[in-house]
Amino acid sequence: MVYYRIAVVAMSSKPSFFRADQSVSADRTSSVGGASSSSRRRDLVFVVNPQGANGRTGKEWKKLLPYLRSRLGSDCNICESLTSGPCHAIDITREAISEGADAVIAVGGDGTLHEVVNGFFWGGKPVSSNDPEVTHTTALGLIPLGTGSDFARTFRWKNDPCEAIDRIAKGLRSRIDVGVIFGGNEDSHYFLNVADIHLSAKAGYFASRYKRFGNLCYVIGALQAFFGHHNQDLKIKVNEGEWEVYSNVTALCIGNAKFFGGGMKITPNADPSSGNFEAVILQDFKWYDFILKLHKLYNGTHLSVKNVFSRSVRSIEVEELEGSSSIYVQSDGEFLGFLPRKFVVLPGAIEMIQ
Repeated sequence: MVYYRIAVVAMSSKPSFFRADQSVSADRTSSVGGASSSSRRRDLVFVVNPQGANGRTGKEWKKLLPYLRSRLGSDCNICESLTSGPCHAIDITREAISEGADAVIAVGGDGTLHEVVNGFFWGGKPVSSNDPEVTHTTALGLIPLGTGSDFARTFRWKNDPCEAIDRIAKGLRSRIDVGVIFGGNEDSHYFLNVADIHLSAKAGYFASRYKRFGNLCYVIGALQAFFGHHNQDLKIKVNEGEWEVYSNVTALCIGNAKFFGGGMKITPNADPSSGNFEAVILQDFKWYDFILKLHKLYNGTHLSVKNVFSRSVRSIEVEELEGSSSIYVQSDGEFLGFLPRKFVVLPGAIEMIQ
């Protein structure tokens, strides 16, 4: 007999995933790396942002559920959790991992994925299961259904949720790197895709206000960011070395993966399984430089442009030469405040379903 389990978590309460439906607990089959056994069924937690993409994510998710059930229901306990606001996905993910989920799947855009990734960590350490009998590692999965799906582009995944479900059904895993950001008044912050500083971060901050326009929000955000923008001198320390001064910095992008801003291939040599970031620095750019060279930024050939520099780093610290506390910082499209900050790669920190 095939059991389906959809646990819709109340928006005002903490999620609890694996105790509500006792009928499935006695009949679990395991699938580790896509291989089934007779011992247990896989517990998959789908974290859905129903308000993503102006409500489109929630509507598309409802349409997707029948295929999800038919594709995964015979091997997996399917747990659905709807987020109710900012940071809710972080709490859901931590709870799922602590209760021994086999995978937590972000359903939405890069913002939802970003929160789920941060839920894999707590107090500067990875979250682990509270059950000593659980020997597996919780994996990360992705069904892209949001405004932006830049992280998926690095793996050349199509923006096709059915294809994503097929990947999850196969269950193949590999370890990927995660970036961690230190500094500011908050705890350490984690990112999977790209962190950036100054103009690009400011553009992302403004773009978040125009998400109702889809990918056009990035263009609108960039135009607004140009008003009042001034290139700044920055101090940069790479791999715990000596401080270096970079003059007239327009933007600094630190890539664990390749794309941001709705398909811009800003760190074209980044590889989330390399153990390194790619840091790309743009110096002394004017507004017309972006217009004239925009195509190069999108196809990843901008590294040959004058005043663009790239280097592979394990860690990078960035400070203003003269502290005005006005240099924006963001990661995966989420505004984090202002400099100073330190960025460090955590090699192989998460298993991801690929």
